[in-house]
Formats: sequence, C-alpha cells, structure tokens
Amino acid sequence: MWFFSDEEKQIQKVCRDFAKKELAPKAEHHDNEETFNLDAFKKMGELGLLGITSSPDYGGAGLGATAATIVMEEFGKACAGSTLSYLAHTILCVNNINSNASDIQKEKYLPKLISGEHIGCMGMSEPGFGSDAVGMQCKATKAKDGYLINGNKMWITNAQYADVVYLYTRTGTEKNDLTTFIVEKGTPGFSVSKEIHKMGMRSSPTGELSFQNCKVSETQRVGGEGESTIHMMKNLELERITIAGISLGIAQACVDQCIKYAGERKQFGKNLAHFQMIQKMVAEMASETEMLRRFLYTVCYEYDHFKKDNVLASMVKLELPKRATKIALDAIQLHGGYGYSREFPLERMMRDNKLNEIGAGTNEVMIMIIAKNLLKDALRT
Repeated sequence: MWFFSDEEKQIQKVCRDFAKKELAPKAEHHDNEETFNLDAFKKMGELGLLGITSSPDYGGAGLGATAATIVMEEFGKACAGSTLSYLAHTILCVNNINSNASDIQKEKYLPKLISGEHIGCMGMSEPGFGSDAVGMQCKATKAKDGYLINGNKMWITNAQYADVVYLYTRTGTEKNDLTTFIVEKGTPGFSVSKEIHKMGMRSSPTGELSFQNCKVSETQRVGGEGESTIHMMKNLELERITIAGISLGIAQACVDQCIKYAGERKQFGKNLAHFQMIQKMVAEMASETEMLRRFLYTVCYEYDHFKKDNVLASMVKLELPKRATKIALDAIQLHGGYGYSREFPLERMMRDNKLNEIGAGTNEVMIMIIAKNLLKDALRT
C-alpha cells in the first residue's frame, strides 16, 4: 500500500520470506496431521513478531494494526492455521496484557511471551456462550487470599500449548460484571479437558479449558473487578481487523494459484489463459481482492492514526472473510477436479477461511453491530 512506512515495508518482506520458507512447505503436512508448527512459532519470536503491538519495554515492536495486519496477510497466504495461532497469541493474549495489565504483570509475563519461550491464549467463549460473550458463566468467587475459578471455556486457540491464559470470568450478577485473570499452566484445578477437531484451521490447536476450584491470587487479577467488558470490546476491534488480514492473504493466494494454473493447464490444445471465461474469473477475483486490500488497510491506517471505529472494524470483519470464501470457491471451480482434490491447496484455503466467518464474531453478529449503529435513530422510534 502507498502509505506503508519503511518499517512496515520491511516487515512485509521479512514475513513474506519467512512464510515461503517456514510455513508454506509444511502447511499441507500440519493440516493433514492436525499438528502445530511449533518450530516456526518459536522462530517468529526470534524475528520479534510475537509482540508486534506491544511495548518495546518488554521486547515488543510497539507497532499498530497496519503492521499486525501485514503479518496476518503474508502468513495467511502460506498457512492460515499457523497464522490463527499467531493471532491468538499476539493479539488476544499479548496485546491484552500489554494494554490492560499492571506494570508488575507486564514485567512477569510479556518478555517470555514475546520471545516465544511461552505461548499464550485467551479464554472468552464457553460451551453455551459464543456470540453472547458477556453472558459467560465461568465464575471467579472471592476466597482467602484470592479467588476460586469454576467453569469451562470452549473453542480456545492454542489451548493445548498455552503456558499463559488471559481469562475472562464472571464476578457479579450484572451482565457486565466481568473480571480478567492471568492463569498459568500447571495451576491446580486448571486443565485442558478436550481437544477439538475442526473442518479447517487444522494446524491451529483448539481445545476446551476446564477450571475446577482453580485458586488464583489477587495479583493475577487484571485491573479491578467488573472492568473487563470494556477491555474485551476494545481488543475485539483489533482482533476483527487483523483476522480479516488472514482472509486477505487467503484470497491473494487463491488468485496467485489461479494465474499460475491458467498458464500451465491445457485444454483443447491451448492453455486456460486463452479462454474468455477463465479471463473473466481471474480478472474478477483479482479486482475483488485488491478492493478488499485497500478497504482493509485504509481501516488499519485510520485505526492507527485517527480513530478506533467499532463499525468499520465490524465491516472489514464481515466483508473480508465472506468475500474470501467466495474467491476460494471460484478458484476451486476454475481448477475443476484438481481444485476439489487435495492435490492443490485451494480446498484447504476454503476450509480455513470459513472459520474467519465464525470466529471473532460471526457474520450475523457483524451485521447486527453495523445495522444497529446505522439505524440507531430509527430504532428509537
């Protein structure tokens, strides 16, 4: 994009090279085996990418949504599953701690999370509460010298590998009485109770967290009791913008694969690039992808420099994943039987992207947020 800073351009190059070398060659293997590319994840820490939005005081890069989204796009082209785990660690755990925790908590947790020595996750969704996140029932009750946590968290990315959980709990009877704790692996009463197998994003580990009289101290509470709803909503804006970057990467990878295939595959004595229907499909996919890119990075720029807008974050979260799924399906169609087979990466890209229409707020929830803001005056009458 024309407004990328020199530093952002350098990050783009570093991430593009890393993705080609460390993510793309192993993407199919990790998808087939449902395994996590832990080696690549650790190398992301060596490159300084695991604290992309966090303070340099703790080893972070101190950059914004634009830089984070660049990483998501470049990694998403190669292996969306690994990128989702990167997002869960960097945006959902590390960024939250950097934004909301005390200096003592930051000093304790951020350096190891940013270096890659530790892996993080966030516990928000529950078995009965996904879109209605503030309805969560995982409870933290006052106990001697701390709190006892009881409940379960579902669909947690990085659950099986996490050393640190940024955990939302209920501490009161009102809907917004939510309080956050940082829970460490090995804490008595805390376990990963279930591994979840998925249609896509199979190289991103997902599990259920269980808390049974899990004792935590007051020093592990982030902020005061009942302060977490606003923290959650602010971080959701950044999550929705950056997860759209993964969809942009998938869309671009589909376009690149179609251009390559159209020049190689022959039918009726000439390659596919000569057929007007193929030309139409490639032109439309490429145009739509570029439109999405400019929409997304414009929102990133405004988020970093002018305003943080929940409606715009919801719009990119709605449109990027939805349209990337269409682009992936069109790419499969262009490839015919090869597109439907696992010989080509397109079916994996389509499966992976479908998660982006569900996680971080479903398409339907995004529509509700956008519509309620646009129609707020009319809804009062």
